[in-house]
Amino acid sequence: MPSRPEYIIEHMEEDEPGAPAHFAPWALLEYRHMLYHVGEGTTVHFTSLSEASLRALEEAFSQPLPPLTRPAKFELHTQSVMALARERNWSMDRICLLDPKAPLPLSVCDAGIHTSSASAAHDGQTPFKHFLFGGILGDDPPRDRTASLREQGFPGRHLGSVQMSTDTAVGVTKRVVEDGQRLGLAELHGVCGADTPQDGVSALQFIDSPTLQFSRSESVELPYRYLAKDATTPLMAPGMRTIIYRDFDRAFEF
Repeated sequence: MPSRPEYIIEHMEEDEPGAPAHFAPWALLEYRHMLYHVGEGTTVHFTSLSEASLRALEEAFSQPLPPLTRPAKFELHTQSVMALARERNWSMDRICLLDPKAPLPLSVCDAGIHTSSASAAHDGQTPFKHFLFGGILGDDPPRDRTASLREQGFPGRHLGSVQMSTDTAVGVTKRVVEDGQRLGLAELHGVCGADTPQDGVSALQFIDSPTLQFSRSESVELPYRYLAKDATTPLMAPGMRTIIYRDFDRAFEF
């Protein structure tokens, strides 16, 4: 059995050296939630952090979430992913960039743990050892900041046409390449490289642009795709709903 892949979040917010970190509380929750999506037994690397952002994440990660799975280990780096890869002799062709503009969708075979009905599209591809994400918080509409990573030449995979929160993208990737669940998106039917339905292989369930209802007259629509916790509830970090409601409520204070 191949070893578990590791996950890399290249922090792409514009932190000024020496300035206070710009993490909103919801952003810290989202970054911390990634560790629980991945679970114990591997490592999530956070790269390109300012010193202030690094300290903010250290503090946030020291606060456990309510009992879920045990979290992955984490490493915090001021180095970029490129510098870290050079230092640790990670091969570029073994690092998969999750990129909305990649030609192929993510497949269950991409970490070499599972076989796939899409294997013909991936012939000759060495299994990936790292999955790389742009740590982009709050881009709506997206500004394609992933382009700066794409230009470095990483091989890429996409997760469909609808933007996901970064913690959702990490959770989806783990479930596909490690747990063997298909993306299962109708938009990928017949797309080269997409996994087709197979007996005994479950597909992920998603909710697009979910509405959080706080009261009869108070609600907010979230402009992203989320994993579905149930038929109407997006899977979000514990505490996220409270933070969103607090920010929503403040928007109406005069």
